Formats: sequence, C-alpha cells, structure tokens
Amino acid sequence: MKKDIIILGSGPAGITAAYELSKNNEKYNITILEKSNDAGGISRTVKYNNNRMDIGGHRFFSKDKDIMNFWKEIMPLQGQPSYDDKILQRDSEIELGGPDPEQEDNVMLIRNRISRIYYLQKFFDYPISLKMETLKKLGIIRTIKIGLSYFKSVLFKRKENSLEDFYINRFGKVLYSMFFEKYTEKVWGRHPSLISSDWGKQRVKGLSIASVIRDMFFKIFKIKNNDNSETSLIEKFWYPKYGPGQLWNNILEKAKQNGVKIKFGYEVKSIIKQNGKIKYLECLVNGKYEKIQGDIFISSIPLKDLVESIKGEKVPEDIYSIATKLPYRDFITVGLLVDKLEIKNETNRKTIRNIIPDCWIYVQENGVKVGRIQIFNNWSPYLVENPDKNIWIGLEYFCNENDELWNMPKEEFVDMAIQELEKIHILKKEVVKDYHVEKVKKAYPAYFDTYEQIDNLVKYLNNIENLYCIGRNGQHRYNNMDHSMLTALRTCKNINENIKDKSEIWKVNTEKEYHEVKK
Repeated sequence: MKKDIIILGSGPAGITAAYELSKNNEKYNITILEKSNDAGGISRTVKYNNNRMDIGGHRFFSKDKDIMNFWKEIMPLQGQPSYDDKILQRDSEIELGGPDPEQEDNVMLIRNRISRIYYLQKFFDYPISLKMETLKKLGIIRTIKIGLSYFKSVLFKRKENSLEDFYINRFGKVLYSMFFEKYTEKVWGRHPSLISSDWGKQRVKGLSIASVIRDMFFKIFKIKNNDNSETSLIEKFWYPKYGPGQLWNNILEKAKQNGVKIKFGYEVKSIIKQNGKIKYLECLVNGKYEKIQGDIFISSIPLKDLVESIKGEKVPEDIYSIATKLPYRDFITVGLLVDKLEIKNETNRKTIRNIIPDCWIYVQENGVKVGRIQIFNNWSPYLVENPDKNIWIGLEYFCNENDELWNMPKEEFVDMAIQELEKIHILKKEVVKDYHVEKVKKAYPAYFDTYEQIDNLVKYLNNIENLYCIGRNGQHRYNNMDHSMLTALRTCKNINENIKDKSEIWKVNTEKEYHEVKK
C-alpha cells in the first residue's frame, strides 16, 4: 500500500521534499497544499509588465556540495558569455561548458556578489573593510574612536544575553552604533538589546573586526587561508536567468512528472490530532471546506499557524502560548522602473550603462524607512525589459502586518518611497516610469518574545509521530534556501529509512560558521 504524504506549503522546503520523495513514487502518493496561487514562497519571482522582481533577493550558494549539485542538475551553469558577462569577471574555479544564456532559457548565471552600505551618503563595503578608502570616508576622528572602542570590547567581553552584546563583542560599541544598531531596529522593529543573540550566531557568525583584519592580510600577501579559518563573504554566486522562481518551478515540474499533485488555494484551517498522530486536515477552498487524509504530514507553514490549527487532542496551554506568541516581521517591496540613478559608479566594476554594480544597498541613512535597495539589472539583466534603457530597482521595507506602513494606500506608499530616495540623493522623481508593490506576510521569523522557549515547542511537535516541520517558517529559524532544502532532505531520509529521531532535521543551520563564509 502506498503512503499518502501531505506537504503544507510550496516554498523551497516543501518543493524539495516533494521532489525528493517522488523519486520513490512507487511507495508514496504526494500532495502539496498551497494557500496562495503561486509556488516558491518568498523565493518566488514576481512578473510585472515584462519585468521580474526577486522577493528579498536570493543568492544561490551553499557550503553543502550536494545542494550545489542539486541546483546544477536542475539548471546547468552558463557556458558562454551572458548578456553582460563580457565585462564582468569570470570565476576560473568553476568548470563551465554549459548552454549559452543568449540562446537557452534554462541556465544558471554566475554573478558577482557586490553589496554595500549607504551611510553619510557614501558607500562602504559590506561587510565593512579597513582599507584606506574606508578610513578616509569615516574620517580620522571616527576611525580613532572605532579603534579604541574595539580594543575595549576585546579586553572587556560582554556576556551575550542579547544581539547588542553579540555585535559589541565583535565590532566595538562605536562601529555597532554606526552600522548595526539603527539598521537592526529598522529591520526587526525592536532594539538589538531586546533581541536574542541567536540571530547573530546564525547570520553573522564568523564576521568580526578580527576576521576583517585577517582577511585583509591574506589578500595583501596573497596567502591562501587554511580550512579552519573564517574569511570574507563569498564573492560570486549562481543565479537563475529569470530569477529564483524559475528554478523552483522547474523542480516542481519534475516532481509533477513523478506524480506529485499540487493544489493551489488550499488554506489549512484545522489539523485533527488523535492518539499522538495527525489524522486529517480540513482546508478552506473556494469558500468550502474539504477534508484531506494522509499518513505523513510535512509542514513548512509558520509554527504559529500550525499550532493554532491543531484540534482533537488539545495542545497544552503553555505550548499553545509559546507558538501563538512567536513574533514575525512582514515585508513590503516596491519595484521602480527608472531612466537613471543619481548615484554614480565610482568602482572598478563595469556594468551595462555603467550603473552602480551593487546587488543590494543597505541603507543606513537616518530619517528614511527604506532598509535595502535591490538593483535587479545586476542580479540578472534578463529580469529587466530593455536593460539598455531601463533600470529596475526594488525598495525593501520591513513592517508588521496591519501597522502604519502595511495599511498605507499603495499610491501613498510609492510616493513616500520616491521621496525617501530623493532625500538621500538616489534618484529624482521625474525619472520614475512605472512601479509595482508586493506585500509578504511572515517573511522573517523573529528572535524575541516567546522565541526563548521554542525548545519546549519543538519537543512537543517532535512527539507527533507523523508530523515533520521543515523550512524557514516551519522551524521558525532564519534559514536560507539551502538550509530549508537540507531540512527537507533530512526529513525525506527519516521517512525513507523509517528513522524516528527527528533531531537531525532541527540541527540544520546551527553550525558556528555562516553559510556564505568562504574557506
């Protein structure tokens, strides 16, 4: 008898689990239930008037070689110069020989990773570097204060009870105040002193002043770093020609060819639990309720929504309280199609029309709400209609559902966004030709409030024999795509090999080194 596997959510984790399990389609009937009408979750690609938006920006890079091979199997690497690769540096370490992106759509481009901080209306490297240009921009007084503050942090280490403690221990209080404090508060809506240090341990990890100095030394003297050292963030990444949604749709199509069914517009309302197992679901579809039975349930939906839906055997009050009070940060992105930018390319990186080469710009300026700016032309020129004439940018705003930003009328929001860019001299209003707004609920699981009790919630969920929690929201962990995929792959291993212990699934992204730190 085949087992019926029900997967909740069609983000990277859900799609990966479906595809991996579909390789044993003689053993399983697999169905994905998706609340929205699109697959890919926050890794989807939104198409608007022949321009494409990457929601949040997704670099395809992993320390896990199996994940890199997985991606390359789905979409081969470019073998010929792409639209703008004739003027971009190529990575000699990657073996090419794949299709020409000018002729083939199903191809992964090799991109330069360039992200900078915009502060004092000047650009600073991200992560911050200590080269002479940086010191000139900061000025002698700020530089001295940064140095003294850092040495103080080395001599007097703080107990890391918060994200603020974590940052100050690694960068000193002055640099923390300049580049981390206000930006972190903008992203999370909470001061870093109120956020768990766990977020830094997962996202910053090996980055510190010491690692910056060490990396600078290695580069100056062209010394190859050893396997145990932490260096700078990766300098190149892979990227699907038409954005990340292209890859996830390709994987989903392969899964469907293996018999996987995906049902859009299915909102899980009730999860019926009996005798320690999930028996069936009740979904709202087109205004009607539908009962869906299964043997195994894999959930990538937010833990808050999952636990709120459990009926039958009552969830213990303390567990219910932890889950329903877990915090999230929501997200609004504004796409602007413009003729030109006011900021000039003063780097040695050449680009089409010589626009600035950044994928992301982290906006640290006071008095504006925008957190990051994406330049889609630099992720892939194929995201933009007529990239020779148009610049397509995405402005990222962090908010809470139903707060002032979330409820602001679209036209008013766009006007505010344009005014902010004028204020910090990014562009002028008259160059804006078109716009599009996207809202994303529960984009970022947050590390405060009841998060400190999450281990109790995980223990409860792991005791539900036929339930597996995967992905970013499914584990309430700030996972990247590769982490989300790994939680799915480990779940598939448990299912295929009948492994009852789920602890390995929850160990993903708990290593000491950030996934984009290159060795």
